[in-house]
Amino acid sequence: MTTHDERATTAPPPERAQVPETRGADRAEAMNDDNTLLFADEHRSGLHARWNDVQAAFVDDPKESVQKADNLVAEVVDELTASFADTRSRLEAQWSRGEEASTEDLRVALTRYRDFFNRLLSV
Repeated sequence: MTTHDERATTAPPPERAQVPETRGADRAEAMNDDNTLLFADEHRSGLHARWNDVQAAFVDDPKESVQKADNLVAEVVDELTASFADTRSRLEAQWSRGEEASTEDLRVALTRYRDFFNRLLSV
């Protein structure tokens, strides 16, 4: 293994964006409102710890390790899918009021769709 390979497997992933510094529920609300983080810090750390356990177990049982890796990746994909579907539903609820939606409401909705669309493409 080269130094570059070692760095690539041990370096933490880059952050997608910065969230304003808040505490507890305020931080969770900020993450949900501006859609900058895909996972809360603690959850992401837990996922990384689980991945490290999967990798460490490879020497003792390669097949089981790969099965656990598949399960973990499937879990993360399911969480992302649910999160993105929820965001899309909330966006739809903002404008799908029939004739009641003003042009300004629709402009704001389109802006949020654009931001969400760009976020989807960046994943």
